[in-house]
Amino acid sequence: MLIDRRLSALVAAAALVVAGAGVWLLAGAGGDARRTHVVVDRVPMDEVHPPGTGHPGVVVAHGFAGSARLMAPFGDTLAARGYVVVLLDFTGHGANSRPLTLGDSGDPALERDLDVAVAHLRSLSDVDPDRISLVGHSMGAGAVTRYAAAHPEIESTVAISLPDASAARPAAPARLLLLVGGLEFRGFRDAAEQAGEPGIPGRHATVIPGAEHVSILFSPGAHRETADFLAGTADGAAGGTLPSPTRRAGGAALVLIALAAGLVPLARVTLGGAVRGWPRPDWPLLGRVTAVAVVAAAVGAVIARFLPTGVVPLAIGGYVAVLTAITGAVLIAYARRQRTPIEAAPKRRAFAAPALILYAAITIAVPLQLGLTHAVPSGTRWWSLAVVWAGFAVFAYGAERATDGNSLAVLAVSAVTVIALVVAAIFGLTSTFVLLVAPLLAVLMVWQAVWSAVLHRFAAPPWVIALAGSLLVAWPVAVTLPVVS
Repeated sequence: MLIDRRLSALVAAAALVVAGAGVWLLAGAGGDARRTHVVVDRVPMDEVHPPGTGHPGVVVAHGFAGSARLMAPFGDTLAARGYVVVLLDFTGHGANSRPLTLGDSGDPALERDLDVAVAHLRSLSDVDPDRISLVGHSMGAGAVTRYAAAHPEIESTVAISLPDASAARPAAPARLLLLVGGLEFRGFRDAAEQAGEPGIPGRHATVIPGAEHVSILFSPGAHRETADFLAGTADGAAGGTLPSPTRRAGGAALVLIALAAGLVPLARVTLGGAVRGWPRPDWPLLGRVTAVAVVAAAVGAVIARFLPTGVVPLAIGGYVAVLTAITGAVLIAYARRQRTPIEAAPKRRAFAAPALILYAAITIAVPLQLGLTHAVPSGTRWWSLAVVWAGFAVFAYGAERATDGNSLAVLAVSAVTVIALVVAAIFGLTSTFVLLVAPLLAVLMVWQAVWSAVLHRFAAPPWVIALAGSLLVAWPVAVTLPVVS
Protein backbone atom coordinates (compact mmCIF):
# COMPACT_ATOMS: atom_id res chain seq x y z
CA MET A 1 0.00 0.00 0.00
CA LEU A 2 2.87 2.36 0.83
CA ILE A 3 4.46 1.64 -2.55
CA ASP A 4 1.16 2.40 -4.31
CA ARG A 5 0.85 5.66 -2.39
CA ARG A 6 4.38 6.71 -3.27
CA LEU A 7 3.89 5.74 -6.90
CA SER A 8 0.72 7.82 -7.11
CA ALA A 9 2.52 10.82 -5.61
CA LEU A 10 5.42 10.39 -8.04
CA VAL A 11 3.05 10.17 -11.01
CA ALA A 12 1.21 13.30 -9.85
CA ALA A 13 4.47 15.24 -9.52
CA ALA A 14 5.66 14.12 -12.95
CA ALA A 15 2.29 15.05 -14.46
CA LEU A 16 2.59 18.58 -13.07
CA VAL A 17 6.05 18.99 -14.60
CA VAL A 18 4.89 17.71 -17.99
CA ALA A 19 1.78 19.93 -17.87
CA GLY A 20 3.96 22.94 -17.11
CA ALA A 21 6.12 22.23 -20.15
CA GLY A 22 3.02 21.93 -22.30
CA VAL A 23 1.57 25.21 -21.05
CA TRP A 24 4.91 26.92 -21.74
CA LEU A 25 4.88 25.69 -25.35
CA LEU A 26 1.28 26.81 -25.84
CA ALA A 27 1.84 30.22 -24.24
CA GLY A 28 4.77 30.99 -26.53
CA ALA A 29 3.09 29.96 -29.79
CA GLY A 30 2.49 32.75 -32.25
CA GLY A 31 5.32 35.04 -31.17
CA ASP A 32 4.49 38.74 -31.02
CA ALA A 33 1.50 38.55 -33.37
CA ARG A 34 -1.79 39.93 -32.06
CA ARG A 35 -4.77 37.56 -32.16
CA THR A 36 -8.45 38.48 -32.20
CA HIS A 37 -11.61 36.39 -32.51
CA VAL A 38 -14.53 37.95 -34.39
CA VAL A 39 -17.87 36.84 -35.83
CA VAL A 40 -18.88 38.56 -39.05
CA ASP A 41 -22.22 37.77 -40.71
CA ARG A 42 -22.40 34.57 -38.60
CA VAL A 43 -18.96 33.38 -39.73
CA PRO A 44 -16.52 32.93 -36.80
CA MET A 45 -12.97 34.01 -37.64
CA ASP A 46 -9.59 34.26 -35.92
CA GLU A 47 -7.42 37.22 -36.95
CA VAL A 48 -3.62 37.16 -36.66
CA HIS A 49 -1.87 40.55 -36.97
CA PRO A 50 1.91 41.03 -37.18
CA PRO A 51 3.25 44.41 -36.01
CA GLY A 52 2.98 47.29 -38.49
CA THR A 53 0.62 48.24 -41.31
CA GLY A 54 0.21 47.78 -45.05
CA HIS A 55 0.53 44.00 -44.91
CA PRO A 56 -0.65 41.53 -47.56
CA GLY A 57 -3.47 39.32 -46.33
CA VAL A 58 -4.24 35.60 -46.41
CA VAL A 59 -7.47 33.73 -45.74
CA VAL A 60 -6.82 30.21 -44.41
CA ALA A 61 -9.56 27.59 -44.87
CA HIS A 62 -9.73 24.24 -43.07
CA GLY A 63 -10.91 20.89 -44.38
CA PHE A 64 -13.88 18.64 -43.66
CA ALA A 65 -14.18 18.09 -39.87
CA GLY A 66 -11.51 20.75 -39.32
CA SER A 67 -11.63 24.21 -37.78
CA ALA A 68 -9.81 27.52 -37.65
CA ARG A 69 -7.96 26.28 -34.57
CA LEU A 70 -6.65 23.26 -36.48
CA MET A 71 -5.09 25.63 -39.03
CA ALA A 72 -3.62 27.96 -36.38
CA PRO A 73 0.00 26.94 -37.15
CA PHE A 74 -0.44 28.46 -40.62
CA GLY A 75 -1.47 31.68 -38.91
CA ASP A 76 1.81 31.57 -36.96
CA THR A 77 3.86 30.82 -40.08
CA LEU A 78 2.33 33.48 -42.29
CA ALA A 79 2.26 36.18 -39.61
CA ALA A 80 5.99 35.56 -39.12
CA ARG A 81 6.40 36.38 -42.82
CA GLY A 82 4.44 39.62 -42.49
CA TYR A 83 0.93 38.57 -43.52
CA VAL A 84 -2.29 39.46 -41.75
CA VAL A 85 -4.17 36.16 -41.55
CA VAL A 86 -7.86 35.38 -41.20
CA LEU A 87 -8.75 31.79 -40.33
CA LEU A 88 -12.46 30.99 -40.66
CA ASP A 89 -14.78 28.28 -39.39
CA PHE A 90 -16.80 27.06 -42.38
CA THR A 91 -20.53 26.42 -42.05
CA GLY A 92 -21.09 23.40 -39.81
CA HIS A 93 -17.55 23.39 -38.44
CA GLY A 94 -15.82 24.61 -35.28
CA ALA A 95 -17.70 27.48 -33.67
CA ASN A 96 -19.98 27.86 -36.72
CA SER A 97 -23.25 26.22 -35.65
CA ARG A 98 -25.10 26.67 -38.96
CA PRO A 99 -25.67 23.24 -40.58
CA LEU A 100 -23.84 22.36 -43.78
CA THR A 101 -25.77 20.71 -46.60
CA LEU A 102 -23.68 17.80 -47.81
CA GLY A 103 -22.97 17.20 -51.49
CA ASP A 104 -22.81 19.70 -54.30
CA SER A 105 -25.35 21.95 -52.60
CA GLY A 106 -22.79 22.60 -49.85
CA ASP A 107 -20.46 24.49 -52.17
CA PRO A 108 -22.49 27.76 -52.16
CA ALA A 109 -22.23 27.85 -48.36
CA LEU A 110 -18.44 27.52 -48.52
CA GLU A 111 -18.22 30.21 -51.21
CA ARG A 112 -20.39 32.53 -49.13
CA ASP A 113 -18.18 31.97 -46.09
CA LEU A 114 -15.08 32.76 -48.15
CA ASP A 115 -16.77 35.89 -49.49
CA VAL A 116 -17.37 37.07 -45.93
CA ALA A 117 -13.81 36.24 -44.85
CA VAL A 118 -12.15 37.91 -47.86
CA ALA A 119 -14.29 41.04 -47.50
CA HIS A 120 -13.50 41.23 -43.80
CA LEU A 121 -9.77 40.78 -44.42
CA ARG A 122 -9.79 43.57 -47.00
CA SER A 123 -11.55 45.87 -44.54
CA LEU A 124 -8.83 45.61 -41.88
CA SER A 125 -6.81 48.79 -41.44
CA ASP A 126 -3.41 47.06 -41.51
CA VAL A 127 -4.09 45.13 -44.74
CA ASP A 128 -3.30 46.07 -48.35
CA PRO A 129 -6.67 45.17 -49.95
CA ASP A 130 -5.06 44.57 -53.35
CA ARG A 131 -2.79 41.80 -52.07
CA ILE A 132 -5.02 38.96 -50.93
CA SER A 133 -4.13 35.26 -51.14
CA LEU A 134 -5.85 32.03 -50.10
CA VAL A 135 -4.68 28.83 -48.41
CA GLY A 136 -6.91 25.78 -47.95
CA HIS A 137 -6.72 22.14 -46.88
CA SER A 138 -8.75 19.24 -48.32
CA MET A 139 -12.37 20.48 -48.57
CA GLY A 140 -10.98 23.97 -47.97
CA ALA A 141 -8.43 23.43 -50.76
CA GLY A 142 -11.23 22.76 -53.21
CA ALA A 143 -13.17 25.77 -51.94
CA VAL A 144 -10.28 28.25 -52.21
CA THR A 145 -9.25 26.91 -55.62
CA ARG A 146 -12.76 27.37 -57.01
CA TYR A 147 -13.03 30.77 -55.37
CA ALA A 148 -9.71 31.99 -56.78
CA ALA A 149 -10.63 30.69 -60.24
CA ALA A 150 -13.79 32.82 -60.13
CA HIS A 151 -12.04 35.86 -58.60
CA PRO A 152 -8.93 36.77 -60.62
CA GLU A 153 -8.09 39.55 -58.14
CA ILE A 154 -6.82 36.86 -55.74
CA GLU A 155 -3.03 37.10 -55.89
CA SER A 156 -1.98 33.51 -55.05
CA THR A 157 -3.59 30.26 -53.92
CA VAL A 158 -2.19 27.28 -52.03
CA ALA A 159 -4.24 24.06 -52.16
CA ILE A 160 -3.13 21.43 -49.65
CA SER A 161 -4.47 17.90 -50.25
CA LEU A 162 -6.85 18.97 -53.02
CA PRO A 163 -9.48 16.21 -53.31
CA ASP A 164 -10.55 16.90 -56.92
CA ALA A 165 -8.55 18.38 -59.81
CA SER A 166 -11.73 19.75 -61.43
CA ALA A 167 -11.67 22.62 -58.92
CA ALA A 168 -8.83 24.17 -60.96
CA ARG A 169 -9.50 25.52 -64.44
CA PRO A 170 -6.83 25.36 -67.17
CA ALA A 171 -6.11 29.10 -66.90
CA ALA A 172 -7.25 29.85 -63.36
CA PRO A 173 -6.27 30.39 -60.63
CA ALA A 174 -3.36 32.38 -62.02
CA ARG A 175 -0.83 31.33 -59.35
CA LEU A 176 -1.54 27.97 -57.74
CA LEU A 177 0.63 25.75 -55.54
CA LEU A 178 -0.59 22.23 -54.88
CA LEU A 179 0.83 20.37 -51.88
CA VAL A 180 0.13 16.71 -51.18
CA GLY A 181 1.51 14.26 -48.63
CA GLY A 182 3.60 11.37 -49.83
CA LEU A 183 1.52 9.01 -47.65
CA GLU A 184 -1.92 10.27 -48.74
CA PHE A 185 -4.40 8.16 -50.66
CA ARG A 186 -3.66 7.90 -54.36
CA GLY A 187 -6.65 10.05 -55.30
CA PHE A 188 -5.17 13.12 -53.58
CA ARG A 189 -1.80 12.64 -55.29
CA ASP A 190 -3.50 12.21 -58.67
CA ALA A 191 -5.53 15.40 -58.14
CA ALA A 192 -2.39 17.41 -57.34
CA GLU A 193 -0.58 16.00 -60.36
CA GLN A 194 -3.46 16.73 -62.73
CA ALA A 195 -4.19 20.23 -61.44
CA GLY A 196 -0.50 21.15 -61.26
CA GLU A 197 0.56 20.24 -64.79
CA PRO A 198 4.06 21.62 -65.49
CA GLY A 199 2.90 23.22 -68.73
CA ILE A 200 0.58 25.68 -66.99
CA PRO A 201 2.40 28.93 -66.07
CA GLY A 202 2.41 29.89 -62.39
CA ARG A 203 1.31 26.47 -61.27
CA HIS A 204 3.15 23.51 -59.81
CA ALA A 205 2.67 20.57 -57.46
CA THR A 206 4.94 19.46 -54.63
CA VAL A 207 4.91 16.20 -52.68
CA ILE A 208 5.68 16.50 -48.95
CA PRO A 209 7.56 13.29 -48.03
CA GLY A 210 6.33 11.28 -45.06
CA ALA A 211 3.12 13.28 -44.61
CA GLU A 212 -0.44 11.98 -44.73
CA HIS A 213 -3.75 13.81 -44.81
CA VAL A 214 -3.62 15.29 -41.31
CA SER A 215 0.09 15.39 -40.50
CA ILE A 216 0.76 17.52 -43.60
CA LEU A 217 -0.77 20.42 -41.65
CA PHE A 218 2.09 20.20 -39.16
CA SER A 219 4.88 19.47 -41.64
CA PRO A 220 7.69 22.08 -41.67
CA GLY A 221 8.11 21.38 -45.38
CA ALA A 222 4.47 22.22 -46.13
CA HIS A 223 4.71 25.45 -44.15
CA ARG A 224 7.97 26.47 -45.81
CA GLU A 225 6.60 25.75 -49.31
CA THR A 226 3.45 27.75 -48.54
CA ALA A 227 5.28 30.78 -47.16
CA ASP A 228 7.86 30.82 -49.96
CA PHE A 229 5.25 30.48 -52.70
CA LEU A 230 3.12 33.31 -51.37
CA ALA A 231 6.21 35.50 -51.09
CA GLY A 232 7.26 34.59 -54.62
CA THR A 233 10.57 33.05 -53.49
CA ALA A 234 12.01 29.60 -53.96
CA ASP A 235 14.77 29.42 -51.38
CA GLY A 236 13.10 30.65 -48.20
CA ALA A 237 15.86 33.20 -47.63
CA ALA A 238 13.64 36.25 -47.98
CA GLY A 239 11.55 35.62 -44.89
CA GLY A 240 14.04 34.09 -42.46
CA THR A 241 13.33 31.35 -39.93
CA LEU A 242 9.75 30.16 -39.52
CA PRO A 243 8.19 29.15 -36.19
CA SER A 244 7.73 25.45 -35.54
CA PRO A 245 4.33 24.27 -36.85
CA THR A 246 4.31 21.52 -34.23
CA ARG A 247 4.62 23.80 -31.20
CA ARG A 248 0.89 24.09 -30.50
CA ALA A 249 0.21 20.39 -31.10
CA GLY A 250 3.27 19.46 -29.05
CA GLY A 251 2.14 21.61 -26.14
CA ALA A 252 -1.34 20.13 -26.32
CA ALA A 253 0.14 16.62 -26.41
CA LEU A 254 2.14 17.28 -23.24
CA VAL A 255 -0.94 18.63 -21.44
CA LEU A 256 -2.89 15.58 -22.59
CA ILE A 257 -0.15 13.20 -21.40
CA ALA A 258 -0.08 14.96 -18.03
CA LEU A 259 -3.85 14.71 -17.63
CA ALA A 260 -3.83 11.08 -18.73
CA ALA A 261 -1.16 10.27 -16.15
CA GLY A 262 -3.20 12.11 -13.55
CA LEU A 263 -5.80 9.35 -13.75
CA VAL A 264 -3.60 7.18 -11.52
CA PRO A 265 -3.56 9.49 -8.47
CA LEU A 266 -7.21 10.46 -9.06
CA ALA A 267 -8.25 6.81 -9.10
CA ARG A 268 -6.20 6.22 -5.97
CA VAL A 269 -8.00 9.04 -4.15
CA THR A 270 -11.53 8.27 -5.35
CA LEU A 271 -11.43 4.47 -5.49
CA GLY A 272 -8.87 3.53 -2.87
CA GLY A 273 -5.65 1.55 -3.22
CA ALA A 274 -5.00 -0.75 -6.16
CA VAL A 275 -6.43 -4.21 -5.48
CA ARG A 276 -5.92 -5.97 -8.81
CA GLY A 277 -3.00 -6.69 -11.08
CA TRP A 278 -2.54 -5.53 -14.65
CA PRO A 279 -4.32 -7.56 -17.37
CA ARG A 280 -2.69 -10.72 -18.72
CA PRO A 281 -3.34 -12.42 -22.07
CA ASP A 282 -6.17 -14.94 -21.90
CA TRP A 283 -6.05 -16.51 -25.36
CA PRO A 284 -9.23 -18.63 -25.14
CA LEU A 285 -11.18 -15.59 -23.92
CA LEU A 286 -9.59 -13.41 -26.58
CA GLY A 287 -10.58 -15.83 -29.34
CA ARG A 288 -14.17 -16.20 -28.17
CA VAL A 289 -14.81 -12.51 -27.63
CA THR A 290 -13.16 -11.50 -30.90
CA ALA A 291 -15.38 -13.91 -32.81
CA VAL A 292 -18.49 -12.52 -31.11
CA ALA A 293 -17.33 -8.96 -31.80
CA VAL A 294 -16.86 -9.73 -35.51
CA VAL A 295 -20.45 -10.94 -35.77
CA ALA A 296 -21.79 -8.10 -33.64
CA ALA A 297 -19.98 -5.36 -35.58
CA ALA A 298 -21.00 -6.86 -38.93
CA VAL A 299 -24.64 -6.94 -37.85
CA GLY A 300 -24.37 -3.39 -36.54
CA ALA A 301 -22.77 -2.10 -39.75
CA VAL A 302 -25.56 -3.52 -41.91
CA ILE A 303 -28.48 -2.55 -39.66
CA ALA A 304 -27.15 1.00 -39.18
CA ARG A 305 -27.21 1.48 -42.95
CA PHE A 306 -31.00 1.12 -43.03
CA LEU A 307 -31.90 3.06 -39.89
CA PRO A 308 -32.66 6.82 -39.92
CA THR A 309 -29.23 7.75 -38.56
CA GLY A 310 -29.51 11.12 -40.28
CA VAL A 311 -31.64 12.42 -37.41
CA VAL A 312 -28.35 12.97 -35.59
CA PRO A 313 -27.10 16.19 -37.25
CA LEU A 314 -23.46 15.07 -37.48
CA ALA A 315 -21.84 13.70 -40.62
CA ILE A 316 -21.51 9.91 -40.01
CA GLY A 317 -22.13 10.56 -36.30
CA GLY A 318 -25.50 8.80 -36.25
CA TYR A 319 -24.16 5.81 -38.15
CA VAL A 320 -21.22 5.41 -35.77
CA ALA A 321 -23.48 5.74 -32.71
CA VAL A 322 -25.89 3.08 -33.96
CA LEU A 323 -23.14 0.67 -35.02
CA THR A 324 -21.37 0.89 -31.67
CA ALA A 325 -24.63 0.62 -29.71
CA ILE A 326 -25.71 -2.52 -31.60
CA THR A 327 -22.26 -4.06 -31.21
CA GLY A 328 -22.35 -3.32 -27.48
CA ALA A 329 -25.86 -4.73 -27.10
CA VAL A 330 -24.82 -8.02 -28.71
CA LEU A 331 -21.78 -8.21 -26.43
CA ILE A 332 -23.99 -7.59 -23.37
CA ALA A 333 -26.35 -10.38 -24.48
CA TYR A 334 -23.37 -12.70 -24.93
CA ALA A 335 -22.04 -11.84 -21.47
CA ARG A 336 -25.40 -12.57 -19.86
CA ARG A 337 -25.60 -15.91 -21.61
CA GLN A 338 -22.14 -16.73 -20.32
CA ARG A 339 -23.30 -15.60 -16.85
CA THR A 340 -20.37 -13.24 -16.46
CA PRO A 341 -20.66 -12.05 -12.86
CA ILE A 342 -21.14 -8.41 -11.92
CA GLU A 343 -19.35 -7.43 -8.75
CA ALA A 344 -21.23 -5.40 -6.19
CA ALA A 345 -19.12 -2.26 -5.96
CA PRO A 346 -18.67 -0.48 -2.64
CA LYS A 347 -20.52 2.83 -2.41
CA ARG A 348 -17.24 4.74 -2.49
CA ARG A 349 -16.45 3.39 -5.96
CA ALA A 350 -19.90 4.22 -7.27
CA PHE A 351 -19.62 7.75 -5.90
CA ALA A 352 -16.34 8.13 -7.80
CA ALA A 353 -18.27 8.10 -11.09
CA PRO A 354 -18.96 11.88 -11.35
CA ALA A 355 -15.32 12.74 -10.63
CA LEU A 356 -13.98 10.25 -13.19
CA ILE A 357 -16.47 11.29 -15.88
CA LEU A 358 -15.71 14.98 -15.35
CA TYR A 359 -11.99 14.24 -15.42
CA ALA A 360 -12.38 12.32 -18.70
CA ALA A 361 -14.13 15.33 -20.26
CA ILE A 362 -11.36 17.66 -19.06
CA THR A 363 -8.63 15.28 -20.21
CA ILE A 364 -9.86 15.20 -23.80
CA ALA A 365 -11.47 18.63 -24.24
CA VAL A 366 -8.88 20.95 -22.70
CA PRO A 367 -5.83 19.83 -24.74
CA LEU A 368 -7.89 19.76 -27.95
CA GLN A 369 -9.19 23.28 -27.38
CA LEU A 370 -5.84 24.73 -26.33
CA GLY A 371 -3.67 23.37 -29.10
CA LEU A 372 -5.42 21.41 -31.80
CA THR A 373 -9.03 22.12 -32.79
CA HIS A 374 -12.31 23.60 -31.59
CA ALA A 375 -13.57 21.31 -28.81
CA VAL A 376 -16.37 23.23 -27.07
CA PRO A 377 -19.82 21.94 -28.12
CA SER A 378 -22.47 24.47 -29.06
CA GLY A 379 -26.01 24.35 -30.39
CA THR A 380 -27.08 20.91 -31.60
CA ARG A 381 -23.64 19.49 -30.84
CA TRP A 382 -24.62 19.14 -27.17
CA TRP A 383 -27.40 16.65 -27.71
CA SER A 384 -25.47 15.03 -30.56
CA LEU A 385 -22.65 14.48 -28.07
CA ALA A 386 -25.12 12.78 -25.73
CA VAL A 387 -26.27 10.42 -28.50
CA VAL A 388 -22.75 9.55 -29.64
CA TRP A 389 -21.63 9.11 -26.04
CA ALA A 390 -24.56 6.77 -25.40
CA GLY A 391 -23.57 4.62 -28.38
CA PHE A 392 -19.94 4.35 -27.30
CA ALA A 393 -20.97 3.81 -23.65
CA VAL A 394 -23.15 0.81 -24.55
CA PHE A 395 -20.27 -0.52 -26.64
CA ALA A 396 -17.77 0.01 -23.81
CA TYR A 397 -20.03 -1.60 -21.22
CA GLY A 398 -20.63 -4.59 -23.49
CA ALA A 399 -16.89 -4.95 -24.05
CA GLU A 400 -16.22 -4.77 -20.29
CA ARG A 401 -18.86 -7.40 -19.51
CA ALA A 402 -17.98 -9.77 -22.35
CA THR A 403 -14.25 -9.67 -21.57
CA ASP A 404 -14.70 -9.79 -17.79
CA GLY A 405 -12.61 -6.63 -17.59
CA ASN A 406 -9.59 -7.96 -19.50
CA SER A 407 -8.34 -4.78 -21.17
CA LEU A 408 -6.33 -6.68 -23.78
CA ALA A 409 -9.54 -8.33 -24.93
CA VAL A 410 -11.29 -4.94 -24.80
CA LEU A 411 -8.60 -3.67 -27.16
CA ALA A 412 -9.26 -6.57 -29.55
CA VAL A 413 -13.00 -5.82 -29.56
CA SER A 414 -12.26 -2.15 -30.27
CA ALA A 415 -9.97 -3.10 -33.16
CA VAL A 416 -12.72 -5.24 -34.67
CA THR A 417 -15.16 -2.33 -34.47
CA VAL A 418 -12.80 0.12 -36.18
CA ILE A 419 -12.13 -2.43 -38.92
CA ALA A 420 -15.89 -2.92 -39.33
CA LEU A 421 -16.30 0.83 -39.87
CA VAL A 422 -13.56 0.81 -42.51
CA VAL A 423 -15.11 -2.17 -44.31
CA ALA A 424 -18.52 -0.49 -44.15
CA ALA A 425 -17.06 2.59 -45.84
CA ILE A 426 -15.37 0.50 -48.53
CA PHE A 427 -18.62 -1.28 -49.36
CA GLY A 428 -20.68 1.90 -49.42
CA LEU A 429 -22.59 1.43 -46.17
CA THR A 430 -21.32 4.77 -44.87
CA SER A 431 -19.23 7.72 -46.03
CA THR A 432 -15.67 7.10 -47.25
CA PHE A 433 -14.65 9.93 -44.91
CA VAL A 434 -14.37 7.13 -42.34
CA LEU A 435 -11.19 6.01 -44.11
CA LEU A 436 -9.49 9.30 -43.21
CA VAL A 437 -10.53 9.34 -39.55
CA ALA A 438 -10.15 5.61 -38.81
CA PRO A 439 -6.51 5.95 -37.62
CA LEU A 440 -7.49 8.68 -35.15
CA LEU A 441 -10.47 6.64 -33.95
CA ALA A 442 -8.15 3.67 -33.43
CA VAL A 443 -5.84 5.80 -31.27
CA LEU A 444 -8.80 6.92 -29.15
CA MET A 445 -9.93 3.32 -28.73
CA VAL A 446 -6.45 2.32 -27.54
CA TRP A 447 -6.56 5.17 -25.04
CA GLN A 448 -9.94 3.98 -23.80
CA ALA A 449 -8.49 0.47 -23.29
CA VAL A 450 -5.63 1.94 -21.23
CA TRP A 451 -8.16 3.76 -19.02
CA SER A 452 -10.00 0.47 -18.65
CA ALA A 453 -6.82 -1.24 -17.43
CA VAL A 454 -6.07 1.51 -14.89
CA LEU A 455 -9.60 1.68 -13.50
CA HIS A 456 -9.86 -2.11 -13.30
CA ARG A 457 -6.71 -2.11 -11.20
CA PHE A 458 -8.60 0.07 -8.71
CA ALA A 459 -11.73 -2.14 -8.91
CA ALA A 460 -13.99 0.47 -10.51
CA PRO A 461 -17.45 -0.86 -11.47
CA PRO A 462 -17.82 -1.79 -15.18
CA TRP A 463 -20.46 0.89 -15.76
CA VAL A 464 -18.16 3.59 -14.36
CA ILE A 465 -15.31 2.40 -16.58
CA ALA A 466 -17.65 2.42 -19.58
CA LEU A 467 -19.07 5.90 -18.98
CA ALA A 468 -15.70 7.55 -18.33
CA GLY A 469 -13.73 5.73 -21.02
CA SER A 470 -16.35 6.13 -23.75
CA LEU A 471 -16.37 9.90 -23.27
CA LEU A 472 -12.71 9.99 -24.36
CA VAL A 473 -13.85 8.71 -27.76
CA ALA A 474 -17.28 10.33 -28.05
CA TRP A 475 -16.18 13.90 -27.27
CA PRO A 476 -13.73 14.40 -30.16
CA VAL A 477 -16.11 12.62 -32.53
CA ALA A 478 -19.00 14.91 -31.59
CA VAL A 479 -17.07 18.19 -31.65
CA THR A 480 -15.13 17.64 -34.88
CA LEU A 481 -17.66 16.06 -37.24
CA PRO A 482 -19.55 18.75 -39.20
CA VAL A 483 -23.07 19.75 -38.24
CA VAL A 484 -25.16 18.83 -41.29
CA SER A 485 -28.74 19.02 -42.47
